Amino acid sequence: MPAESSPKRIRGALATDVVKATAEQHGVCVRPFTMEIGDTETAEVRYVPVPCGSTVESVCLPCAKRAKALRQAQCREGWHLAEEPVISRQDPSQVQTDLMTYRADLVAAYRDVNAAGDEAEVENLRGEIATVDAELRDSGMTGRLPAVDGAVRRPVKRSTKRRQDAPNLPRRKVSKATVGREYAGRFRPSMFVTLTCDTYGRVRPDGSPVDPASYDYRPAARDAVHFAALVDRWWQDLRRVVGFDVQYFATVEPQRRAAPHLHTALRGAIPHDVIRMVTEATYHQVWWPNHDEVVYDGDRKPLWDTDSRAFVDPGTRAPLTSWDDAVKAADEPAHVVTFGVQVYSKGILGGSEEAGRHIGYLTKYLTKSTGEVIDADTTTQRDHHDRLHAELAVTPCSPRCAVWLLYGVQPKGASSKTTPGHCKGRAHRRTTLGLPGRRVLVSRKWSCKTVADHKADRLAFVTQMLARVGIEKPRPAPDRLVWRKVEPGDTHVPSRDQLVMRAIAERITWKAEYERALLAAQGPPGNGPETSATQLAA
Repeated sequence: MPAESSPKRIRGALATDVVKATAEQHGVCVRPFTMEIGDTETAEVRYVPVPCGSTVESVCLPCAKRAKALRQAQCREGWHLAEEPVISRQDPSQVQTDLMTYRADLVAAYRDVNAAGDEAEVENLRGEIATVDAELRDSGMTGRLPAVDGAVRRPVKRSTKRRQDAPNLPRRKVSKATVGREYAGRFRPSMFVTLTCDTYGRVRPDGSPVDPASYDYRPAARDAVHFAALVDRWWQDLRRVVGFDVQYFATVEPQRRAAPHLHTALRGAIPHDVIRMVTEATYHQVWWPNHDEVVYDGDRKPLWDTDSRAFVDPGTRAPLTSWDDAVKAADEPAHVVTFGVQVYSKGILGGSEEAGRHIGYLTKYLTKSTGEVIDADTTTQRDHHDRLHAELAVTPCSPRCAVWLLYGVQPKGASSKTTPGHCKGRAHRRTTLGLPGRRVLVSRKWSCKTVADHKADRLAFVTQMLARVGIEKPRPAPDRLVWRKVEPGDTHVPSRDQLVMRAIAERITWKAEYERALLAAQGPPGNGPETSATQLAA
């Protein structure tokens, strides 16, 4: 008698899932956080959903798509500029000067309690200073703020003479020009370039090593940690060779072998031979203490000494070598990073179909997290990632990295809260495998706009389109509204699904108004420009 199969039950979709699917269909954030807004003139209090702003589609698809569209607009606007961009600076506001005065008082108090050895108050003041710094950034201030710890010791000067094993590069005076040459009176091509890391051993099509025993994991880990510094050096060398201020829009992505590589759009035409020559001659020397041999491992770890406020050897109680002394004693770089031999470069004309295709290629993986891009599908890939992660676990990522304690060096900023060998930096995570945190690199004069500026441009465009058909969207003065974070347990706060449904209704209304404005702008059929591809700004 045949065995009875287990019964299958088909249940209806959950209401929450339906709300999420509807929100994604209309481009509404699926996981907003709630803010309370108070109107100081009408005394009205209401709760509004604020988009989460995630750039990862697995977290929030609508927000990730909007972020990607803004990056594509930023890339497109700056790639083939025909005129030099102009950067204008605003005068400091009263709010900024008041915040800077408050910061000066906090820094003075911080130095007093730091000299007295009150670690608890030191941490409190550090947090308050960080909050003020964030408010200054939010107010529009740019640039570097003075260090809270006072005068910093000057770094040890190293020779700028090029290495003997590196080719020499011609050097020109770099002009302030950022726009490339025009050819035949109308063509102004720019470049698309791909750079990769060096080879560490033969790999299979899935990126795993053919011979894991001979694959060089140490330089692979160190190259990943210092890849960003190598790329910065490449920009500098390229500008010195071509003689103008080359601007770039670049993305960093992992290859199948989990090594980082760079895709970049460069403004202006540059000969392919020059790009290859600069890539071959570019290197970055890491002047850090030697960290080839681990000194402390297992249960034998350095201990924090309260009296000396430093880490000491667990046996002799002798203090570990300070970071400045260890760097000063280094007579050769701990590591030298170079690019691989594979270099791809291509000239691209502005406004062409090829330009749009390469912009899509540049931003292809921006909506995916690093862990999703380098996800392992085979056993050999997982083993390869495990080996690389094990090497990254003992590879210092910065002068403040706690991994330095394993090599007998006290990192910068070490305190009683520092755990030897455990650093929270992205370079040590299994999901990132050493890839840098900034996956999009944009030069300052690329479009002279931030992502927030591009978002404001889209909003202004839509507002103007609506105003032409008599639809006004008045915006109250910022000082009239008071924004407040919602406290946990507030019974007056509507549920997330209610807020999302309200946002969906608003989005449908906005889209209908926008489409009405587009139809009015087009006029009778056949008379107006084709604008049907214009996207609704968020």
